[in-house]
Amino acid sequence: MSYRLIDCDAVDPTPDRPCELRRLTDAAELTQMAINRFSAEPGEQIPLAYHYHDEQEEAFFVLSGTLFVETPEETFEVDEGCLFAVSPGDPQRAYNPEDADAPVDVLAIGAPNVSGDASPYEP
Repeated sequence: MSYRLIDCDAVDPTPDRPCELRRLTDAAELTQMAINRFSAEPGEQIPLAYHYHDEQEEAFFVLSGTLFVETPEETFEVDEGCLFAVSPGDPQRAYNPEDADAPVDVLAIGAPNVSGDASPYEP
């Protein structure tokens, strides 16, 4: 058996990102899924830019605030306590709009844990 308790605040933020990103996958020694915590101030985008994944499913669980997710068909407002899921091949861009009243905190989960799977999307 293998258990790991991770203090997310003890994981250093990744430098040079458009919002605060704490990569939790390695800290938790996960191999089958990727998990990240994002905190975006008003006007900040959650990395990556508008993109899609070839293999990876993504899920965004909003811990606080409201996350906006732009897709080719519409923009979704994902409120605190809600989950937004994205299938492989479906483009999206997640962000906190400039006119937001507060930051948004999000837990992002992707599986399988693959590297180089993201492709840019030009609407």
